[in-house]
Amino acid sequence: MNAFAFRHLPELCGKIVPAEASRLRATDEVLASWDEQALALGLGTRWRCSDEWLEASRRALLSGLDRRQDLWIFAYGSLMWDPALHFTELRRARLSAYQRRFSYLTTIGRGNAEQAGLVLSLEAQPGHCEGLAFRIDASIAEQESRLFWRREMIVGGYQPRLLPLSTPQGELLALTLVSNPGHASHAGGLSLAQEAAIIRRAQGSHGTNRDYLEQLVDQLDRLGIVDGYVQQLSGLVTGPDFLLSAPGRSNYF
Repeated sequence: MNAFAFRHLPELCGKIVPAEASRLRATDEVLASWDEQALALGLGTRWRCSDEWLEASRRALLSGLDRRQDLWIFAYGSLMWDPALHFTELRRARLSAYQRRFSYLTTIGRGNAEQAGLVLSLEAQPGHCEGLAFRIDASIAEQESRLFWRREMIVGGYQPRLLPLSTPQGELLALTLVSNPGHASHAGGLSLAQEAAIIRRAQGSHGTNRDYLEQLVDQLDRLGIVDGYVQQLSGLVTGPDFLLSAPGRSNYF
């Protein structure tokens, strides 16, 4: 990984998984392994969106962009430490009118069929979300965005948008994934205590749900980002035991 890419945030050098080492870089081989996992879990062959749908979705959003220009991607969850992307620049970034929330149910990555886990999405709310912006060189933007779509839009649980970000180096427009309230994976009505109860118990093929939260907390701490919601949730997850009901199963990542 090119150290120059970390010139604005040297504290993250060595704290982000290189693309070639990521288990989430959705190459043909990785995608085939996910299909095998889904079959083993009894989800069948139609557990994910088709390759044709994924490509159509990608092109619908990105076709209007100038292919000579670099592509920016906003990271607010696992992309902050494991983007599975080749990037040339990294910036701290702020998105207005959205906040990160654990509102996306998963039964493979950080959960299972018996206990769905929760991963992050962006909910439209007053305030802002601070995260990272990754710059993808124009020469590889097609390839990288295709792999990104396979990873993040695998079941269509997000809505891809091009949204303005503020960074210390200037304003930019970035590919951003926001919540899709109409999708079966969306769980936006949970209380903070319910979210904590789920995160305590769930685990899947990528590890425990608690580890996902801890990795988020660690990366936010490195950047000096204070997110009151994440702090409260982390306190509940690591605090005393409590009994809470959790939502039913979901057959999605």
